[in-house]
Amino acid sequence: MNTYATVVLAAGKGTRMRSTLPKVLHPLAGVPLLAHVLNAVEAIPSSLAFAPYAKSISSTRPIVVLGHGAGQVETTFGERCLYAIQEDQLGTGHALLAARNAVEKLEPLPEVVLVCYGDTPLVGSEILARVLVEHQERQATVTFLTAHTTLSSDFGRVVRDADGRVLEIVEVKRATEEQKRIDEVNSGVYCFDRSWLWPALEALPRNASGEFYLTDLIGIAGAQGGEIATVTGTLDEAIGINDRVQLAAAGKLLRQRILEQCMYAGVTIVDPDTTYIDAEVSIGSDSVILPGTMITGKSRIGSACQIGPGTTIDQSVIGNHCIIRNSVLEEAILEDEVHVGPFSHCRPGAYLARNVRMGNFAEVKNSYVGAETYMHHFSYLGDATVGEHVNIGAGTITCNFDGVRKNRTDIGDGAFIGSDTMLVAPVTVGEGARTGAGAVVNRDVPPGALVVGVPAHVLRMRQPVDVDGSAQDGSEKE
Repeated sequence: MNTYATVVLAAGKGTRMRSTLPKVLHPLAGVPLLAHVLNAVEAIPSSLAFAPYAKSISSTRPIVVLGHGAGQVETTFGERCLYAIQEDQLGTGHALLAARNAVEKLEPLPEVVLVCYGDTPLVGSEILARVLVEHQERQATVTFLTAHTTLSSDFGRVVRDADGRVLEIVEVKRATEEQKRIDEVNSGVYCFDRSWLWPALEALPRNASGEFYLTDLIGIAGAQGGEIATVTGTLDEAIGINDRVQLAAAGKLLRQRILEQCMYAGVTIVDPDTTYIDAEVSIGSDSVILPGTMITGKSRIGSACQIGPGTTIDQSVIGNHCIIRNSVLEEAILEDEVHVGPFSHCRPGAYLARNVRMGNFAEVKNSYVGAETYMHHFSYLGDATVGEHVNIGAGTITCNFDGVRKNRTDIGDGAFIGSDTMLVAPVTVGEGARTGAGAVVNRDVPPGALVVGVPAHVLRMRQPVDVDGSAQDGSEKE
């Protein structure tokens, strides 16, 4: 085997999902079901099991067999895959045969075809690699993945002879009571010799429901005296999603895997039972995740952070040594040593620079907040640019919406915004300027000015100040 092709069967309608969304696009831990399978397929060359063959065996883009909702799936995954269409839903064997033309057009022509299902999100690259390696080492006609279970299941039973040779896979619907007691089941991952596969598929008989079952290929190979090899995995890896109950069950198992990976990588998760972390999240070592926390999307969290309790972070980037308590972050960026919360909200477009302090009941939206700026409580910044070393007093808001458009507010370095200030955008507050408590600022404030009143007017000009708020002559700022 110099080259192998992977075919992912994803043409099922997913009727039991009761959804307009194709089954393989339903999200699990923030990623579509099919994406989990593709991730595993694409990681085969870098897996430990495949290491002896990594330099001698190459792969191609996976071929995904589609049917229901094909356009939606292709739009989602684009050129990540090649595609084949199963026009009629006539079973898994018919679905694989639909990929024949796509496989035969590959260059170089693959010697082996690896087959798996698009609704098995817990299958991993290591087990796929083990199936490929076993197939190569045994020079088998067919190699497939099995698992052992004492629980009642709908998986096909693996029937062997007295010497342990595989005879066939018997689907539960047509299994005898004795066969149903077999504890070895088919897990739905196969490797086939390509030159044998297509004639065998064309020879598949229809079953009682008028469909062609992929599992019947095992019996055909056995009857022909072909070499049949098996690899034993866990039942979890074979779990397919047919309804939302199974989706939730698989999600629980997947989240546990993710949490364990985080903890082995040096992240403390105080209460895994109440912590939800999506598959594409990254968290640095020595960070602590407290109970009731949900981290979703492609969020990135640095080292030595404390996140939670009761915190939601979605599609956000957080630096090192940050503390986020009882708060919500959406599509936000936080640099190092930022503190947020409790009970605050960073909406999309929020950017908090180094060592910003955003206290309780505060909100930032589509705004840049400069380093060392403090916004301790009950304030709102929307569509604003705030400089460094600024104090945002309690109750301050930017009045950014005039009923027609969103307008910007600019606050210079070292400014001091008094409590209950309303900044009626568009407006600029210059460097080192101050607003008095309750001021309604609807005109630009010059640098160094103190403005008070409704509407705000200049009470006096202050001495020029440095960005940290101290007067240039060394005296404290007012």
